[in-house]
Formats: sequence, structure tokens, C-alpha cells
Amino acid sequence: MTNLAIIILLLAVVTALAQVTDKVRIPYPILLVIAGIAIGIIPGLPVMTLNPDVVFLIFLPPVLYAAAWSTSWPDFKQSIRPISLLAIGCVLFTTVIVAAAAHYFIPDFGWVESFVLGAIVSPPDAVAATAATKGLKIPKRIITILEGESLVNDATGLIAYRYAVAAAASGTFIFWLAGINFFYVAGFGIIIGLLIGYLFFWIHKITPHNATTDTTFTLLAPYAAYLLAEEFHASGVLAVVAAGLFLSPRSSEVFSNQTRIQANAVWDTMIFILNGVIFILIGLQLPIILSHITSDSLSTLFWYGAVVSVAAVVARILWVFPGAYLPRWFSKSIREREPDTNVRSVSIIAWSGMRGIVSLAAALGLPLMVSETKAFPHRDLIIFLTFCVIFVTLMLQGMTLRKLIHWLGVKSGDGHIKEEERIRVQLASSVIEHIEEHYSLGLSDEVLNQIKSKYEIRIQRIRKEESENRMTSEEIDELQRIHQELIKRERELILQLRKDAKVTDEIVRKIEYELDLEEARLELDRYND
Repeated sequence: MTNLAIIILLLAVVTALAQVTDKVRIPYPILLVIAGIAIGIIPGLPVMTLNPDVVFLIFLPPVLYAAAWSTSWPDFKQSIRPISLLAIGCVLFTTVIVAAAAHYFIPDFGWVESFVLGAIVSPPDAVAATAATKGLKIPKRIITILEGESLVNDATGLIAYRYAVAAAASGTFIFWLAGINFFYVAGFGIIIGLLIGYLFFWIHKITPHNATTDTTFTLLAPYAAYLLAEEFHASGVLAVVAAGLFLSPRSSEVFSNQTRIQANAVWDTMIFILNGVIFILIGLQLPIILSHITSDSLSTLFWYGAVVSVAAVVARILWVFPGAYLPRWFSKSIREREPDTNVRSVSIIAWSGMRGIVSLAAALGLPLMVSETKAFPHRDLIIFLTFCVIFVTLMLQGMTLRKLIHWLGVKSGDGHIKEEERIRVQLASSVIEHIEEHYSLGLSDEVLNQIKSKYEIRIQRIRKEESENRMTSEEIDELQRIHQELIKRERELILQLRKDAKVTDEIVRKIEYELDLEEARLELDRYND
């Protein structure tokens, strides 16, 4: 069976499992990992080896870019303190705790390889975090913190990983030099990401609107940011995230409605495929990993895996609770600036530490040799322990997260829904005023009433009132023309509200998408006529 046939088979499995995930009540990523393990142990199937370069180059940039694109920069900025504590502080703390557990509980496991293992398994995965919280009715701030953490922590973990591997090769570690390099790698990566974001913003702005080419540019942007940053030995992860955060709020200025509709469809499909293949590839690696380890029994290996996995889970809990409360106790400004922090929300964040494909790719990317005569110490065992942490966190935390949320009684509340309803009523009311000011003269009462009725009905539906909207065929041409102008007016109003910081990016995207669909329908009607 060729690699192409295997890829087609995996895509078929991913699609089939997506259809049954709701019925079996198992989170989609966990179901895929289990399926991957089941497929991997089937005798006679060819070995599907995971190339770390493929993960870092093919999978990572678009997944991170899509997550950054859907993240609201104002919300991200508002939660930058807890995000930074998790993405930097928690990752480094977990690295130390896991390294200590591995060193003291696994015989002959030196400090160098222990810190390598700790750096590999310390960052929770962006894909796993998004998949775990998808569809859950939890407060928006929790989702912002978890998704924001997952955007940044890969950079911290991978930078720590680089220096741990370098220490294994050289036998020395200079702390102050690593600190300086950390700021260079992270800072320069962000700068490159912003430059790439501005470059693609400029390209979109000067080129004619074309849905196909504009969508293609959105696919090229994350790869351009990642490759350029890595070329200068900066953080490709942070470059991709910075480019996505820069371009997302500016897309309204450069994309047509056709581009937004087409790009959303393309990206939704691509991310579905990438996420599915990522998790099923994780499961496929277990038989390959086990085949390379012959020095210890399975029971001993699973004991080591349990120790390291528990250390990774406990380290996050030990960090999250003090990190949530101590700054609030010592700083009055934090208490005044940030919403109330309750133990239920903190518990969810502490329990949402699932690992994923980045950790496995980093482990598989370990060099075989640290010198011409010396092999990398315990390389195969590190890869196995990484898989154990991924599997345990996905199974333990991923399977119980929904039950924990239900047990804690955490709900999203209706504040966000009411805000959205308020914005919709405000938009419809403003457009009605605009109609009365600019279209009341020169139009028949019937046409004017038909134009206004659309927005009056929108208000009535929000307020749970009933109405009827009937339109005569004789006036449809004029109605379509005016509807086009009013859609444009709605766009201007909602973008002005975002510019004035009176509405969240999430609401803007939702309303803008609906306007895109409405405009596309009007254009199709005109074409058919």
C-alpha cells in the first residue's frame, strides 16, 4: 500500500468517525487516537512513520493561524496576565517538576534527558484545547485564557526543548545566555509575524478582489511567517500567531463578502482534515514506539509513563491555583481590573492540560546521536513517555472535562447573548433611521414599508414578537438595489462599533458573516433574474 493510499484511508476513517462521535459520547480527539492505535496493531499494514518536520511545517502553521484568526485581540489583551502565567510560567514550572519526577523515579535517567522530557511534555496542545472546549457552555473568559495559552505555550516549550537538547550535546548549560536567546527568539518571531501580517494586508489591499486568489493568500500567510522566522532562528510559532492576530481584525477592510464566505468554507474543511489526521497519527505511533524499546518490560514502561503523566497533571494544578489567587491578593489593581476569579473557573483551567501532536513531534525529532560516538541518552524511552503523557491527558482530562463542568455547575450565562441582542437591535434601529432620512422621499409607501419591514421584523424577532413580511414581485428590482445599500450601511455601523470598542470581535464576525450571506443571496437573485 502506497503512502497516498494510506493518507486516503486515514481521511476516510477521520470522516467516518466524525459522523459517529456524538453518538458514542467520546470526544473526537480521543476517539481518533484510539482508532489510530487499533489500526496500528492490525498485522500486515505498512508502518506509518511520523516525520517531525512534516508536523512542524505542514500541520502546525495552519492550525495555529486558524486559532489565532478566531481569537479576539481585545479579549486576548485583557487576559494577557493569566495567559502569560500559563504559557510561560506554567510551562517552565511543569518542565522542572516532570524533570525531577523522571530523574528520581526512573533508574539511570540523567538530569539532561529529564529536562528534555520535561520541555517536550510541558505545553498543552492548541488543537486539543480547542477540541476540548468546543461546544461547551463555559464562560467566554475561560475559553479565551485556554486558547490564548495554547497559542503561546508551544513557543515556550519548543525554546526550552532546543536548549535542553543543546545541553545534552554540549554537556553545559549557561542560564543567562539561554535567557537572552529566549527573548531574541520570542521577540524577533513576533516582529517577523507582524511584518508578514502587514505585507499580506498590503497585498490584499492593492490587488483586485478575487475570492480564489484571496483565499490562496490566506493559506500562504502562516507558512510564510513560519518559514521566515525559522530561517532567522526565531520562533515560527509566535510569528504565525502574531500574523494571525494582526490580520484577523483587519480582514473586513480587504476581503469581499465572496472571499469571506469561500475562505471560511476552505479553512473549516482544511482544519477539520488536519486535526483529524493529527490525532489519528498519534495513535498510529504507539506500535512503532514500543517496537524500539526492548530493555524494560511493558509493566515497567507503563509504570514510568504513569509517574511522568501524574507529574505533568499535578504540576499544572500546583501552578494554576496559586497563580490565580496570589497576584489578586497582593495587587489591588488586578482585583479592580480583572473579573472575579472563582474556584470553579480555576478548576476548569487547571484540568484543561491535554497534550498533543507538538509534544510527540518534538520527541520524534530528537537526534539519534549527541556526538559521533555517543547516542542520545534514553531517546526511545523519552518518546514512549511522551506518548504516555499525551494519551493519559487526553483520556483522563479529555473524558472527564465535561463531567467536571457539569459537576461544578459552571455556565456561560446570558450576558454575551444579551449583548449580541442589544447590538443587533441597535444596528436595525440605526438602519431604520437611515431609511427614513434618505429614502422617505421619492419612493412609494409600499416600497418604503417593504424596505423598513425587514429591519422591523429583525427587531421583533429578537424581542419575540410576531410579524409578517410580504414583498410584491413588481418592486423586487428596486428593493434589491436598496437592500445592497443598506447592507453596506450595516457594515459601516458594525465596523464603527468595533473601532469604538463597543462590540466584541466575536459578535462582529457573526454579524458580518450573516451580511455576507445576505449579500450573496441578493447577488444570486440579480444574476438569476
